[in-house]
Amino acid sequence: MLDLVDGLPLHPLVVHAVVVLLPLAVLGTLAVVAVPRLRPFTLLVALVATTAAVLLPVASESGEALEERVGEPGVHAELGEQLVVIGIALAVVLWLLTLLRRGGPGPLTAVVAALAVVTALLVGVQVYRVGESGARATWGDVAGTTQPAEIEDEDD
Repeated sequence: MLDLVDGLPLHPLVVHAVVVLLPLAVLGTLAVVAVPRLRPFTLLVALVATTAAVLLPVASESGEALEERVGEPGVHAELGEQLVVIGIALAVVLWLLTLLRRGGPGPLTAVVAALAVVTALLVGVQVYRVGESGARATWGDVAGTTQPAEIEDEDD
């Protein structure tokens, strides 16, 4: 079902949304925790993280469909499954932080804010790991072994 869209694999299409939204959620989390005047944007960051969290299982399922077409992607699939869990955890922690901040500051809010930072950093590292392994699975050594195409001079 989550295989092709207009003849193109769905996986890279969804992944592009995830690799934009998750780093935005990571940076947003760090900002709303570290900069007091940005705290009102916690809800917006939670919405961004939630959108990414909704897309993560779609990326995973479409990756499995792509795997059936092109073969095993190696460690990329395992790292992607881990990212699904960590990405959803970030969204949950951000919603909890949003709710706690509506009630005012307190020790529990500080603990959840610290947990949000740790989770965001884990997500950031895992996004890199998944992306790097996906690029290697897709491109292998192609980029390192091929010569750049020569650009023809239009004046010739």
